[in-house]
Amino acid sequence: MQEFQMLAKTFKGLEQVLAQELIELGASNVQIERRAVSFMGDKALMYRANMCLRTASRVLKPLAVFKAEDADEVYMAVKQIDWSQYMTLETGFTIDSTVYSEQFRHSKYVTYRVKDAIVDQFMEKTRKRPNVRLTNPDLYINVHISETQVTISLDSSGESLHKRGYRVATTEAPINEVLAAGMLMMAGWKGQSDFYDLMCGSGTLLIEAALMAQNIAPGVFRKGFAFERWKNFDADLFEQIYNDDSLERPFTHHIYGSDASFYAVQQALKNVASANQQRFISVKQIRMQEVKREEQTPAMVMMNPPYGERLAQDKDVLRLYQDMGTTLKHQFSGSTAWIISSNEDALKCIGLKPDQRIKLMNGELDCHFNQYS
Repeated sequence: MQEFQMLAKTFKGLEQVLAQELIELGASNVQIERRAVSFMGDKALMYRANMCLRTASRVLKPLAVFKAEDADEVYMAVKQIDWSQYMTLETGFTIDSTVYSEQFRHSKYVTYRVKDAIVDQFMEKTRKRPNVRLTNPDLYINVHISETQVTISLDSSGESLHKRGYRVATTEAPINEVLAAGMLMMAGWKGQSDFYDLMCGSGTLLIEAALMAQNIAPGVFRKGFAFERWKNFDADLFEQIYNDDSLERPFTHHIYGSDASFYAVQQALKNVASANQQRFISVKQIRMQEVKREEQTPAMVMMNPPYGERLAQDKDVLRLYQDMGTTLKHQFSGSTAWIISSNEDALKCIGLKPDQRIKLMNGELDCHFNQYS
């Protein structure tokens, strides 16, 4: 099968773990870029990347890279691409533009000119207009402009890959599934012990930990991927990849989630059931300060506590972090804990010296992901 270049997008700070995932999948020429990793592979690897990558938000297939000073030059270059290779008049398409440039101030105008180039090419050849479709399109076209460098790609994922498909219920500001998986990978989680999240919210860390422990591909829950509507889609090849569970493994430990909120626990239980992980995950309503462990066997603890962004010195938030440190010291002796937070003052209240401090982004917030022994 012919190899071609691809680009997997991710969040700031997760590039290294994504590169490692791609190497393990069999990608070649893996190169770390800004919030992305480029690599070479064939059609089977593209399908597998969408199915199996835990820390990618989408997988792009670049069609053209060129320099342009304005939107009209973009129009001319896009018109040179033979769009009949990728779509027909019946193909509903949409365009997503990301612009980091002084020359190009308006991403919407770039989007219009790219659309015009594709429509005009079909009009000149067939005298008919192709179908622009914003909802549920057949073809996702991605435009990325960095200063004067323009990359036109096909988006093989469609909906962002963080939308795994198992989330049926949510709480306020749940952690993104891609970030959760990246944190677990950085912590070296492979299902080697019990796992605890004492502020589990809607259960994202619990479910990602369970899937990773069993090496279940995160894409199995999704309704579909954009490449399934491409002209050259190989249904037999994809079915073979989709049904391949040869790398799954048994998980002999248990995952425990708890939260002080009754509502959060109910939402977590719905998501755990949706992901079919009830055998491996228990969730109960209990305040973190009341958690008691009978046996102090080493476990991994991971938490995404409230950061108290609106009130950096909020006394309740600082007290919560003090309680977190007390619970870890008394109930998790011999264990390793990982905590993500943007609130440095609150992190100091834990009263433990971090072994590692990793910088990550949670949405727009600069965070520290700290490891405590």
